[in-house]
Amino acid sequence: MKNLVIRLLANAVALAIATWLVGGITLEGATTGRRILTLLIVAAIFGVVNAFVKPVLQWLSCLFIALTLGLFLFVINAVMLLLTSWITGKLDVQFHVDGFWSALLGSLIITFVGIVLNVVLPDKAEIK
Repeated sequence: MKNLVIRLLANAVALAIATWLVGGITLEGATTGRRILTLLIVAAIFGVVNAFVKPVLQWLSCLFIALTLGLFLFVINAVMLLLTSWITGKLDVQFHVDGFWSALLGSLIITFVGIVLNVVLPDKAEIK
């Protein structure tokens, strides 16, 4: 459970940085608390999308991933961000990605921040 909360917060931080740096990714809310709640909801949806849809897309596109030496994974990550934006739009959550190029840049930032956070944060709690 602790690991799940850490991953949710890491996704929220990565999405917040992407929202801050990429003009085509918007997160709205009347107050700071509302924006944080929206960010946590988006991070949870993004985590579910990455857990269930991303492995299927990776399996279906393994040839393209091999041919591009892994660069096609960034396209898959951009699609995951666009799918998250579409789902949040259907749920009336104030998160929007304008287009593919904004999603691609956002996915690059989210991947980089995720790598940095995985180095800094412990992966599993040690039991003694």
